[in-house]
Amino acid sequence: MSEATMKIQQLRDSVSAFWNERSEQERRMLAIGGAVVGLALVYSVLVAPALEGRERLAKALPQLRQDVAELKAMGRTAAELAARPPVQAPPMSREGLNASLNAAGLKPQSLNLTGEYAKLEVKGVPFAALVTWLDAQRRDSAVLVQEAVVTGQPTPGVVDATITLRQASGPGANNAGGGR
Repeated sequence: MSEATMKIQQLRDSVSAFWNERSEQERRMLAIGGAVVGLALVYSVLVAPALEGRERLAKALPQLRQDVAELKAMGRTAAELAARPPVQAPPMSREGLNASLNAAGLKPQSLNLTGEYAKLEVKGVPFAALVTWLDAQRRDSAVLVQEAVVTGQPTPGVVDATITLRQASGPGANNAGGGR
């Protein structure tokens, strides 16, 4: 006999001896008490968490249904937008680039267009304004940065930059670079 089975047998013997020493009334009271404790344990471990979870889900269900309806509406809108032909961005031109640079408060030192490329040189401009302008060009005109050399100046936030731009073409060009 293994040590574990011997210990179990000793435990059974001691419980049996304890039970046999009790009167019939004590046995009945211990059985009822054990049943009550067992039921309380089953309720607290199995039933109560399930009921609480069900109640939480019942409270959350209307919001979840509303979320599903919104997602379906967004899906329909996305399908409608995908079915539309892509909006073509206006072709990149010297006048358009100059106008957008002036609107952003940036004054180019030079701006040269060669085919589908534009080379822009700016000096002493705020870096934040330059990045904002480039982002607007990407979103609105599908103009992407092909190459950029940016040099910081002694004044914080001011840079000199030489940037080569290229206008994206083809479907989805107006969202080039992951537009918003």
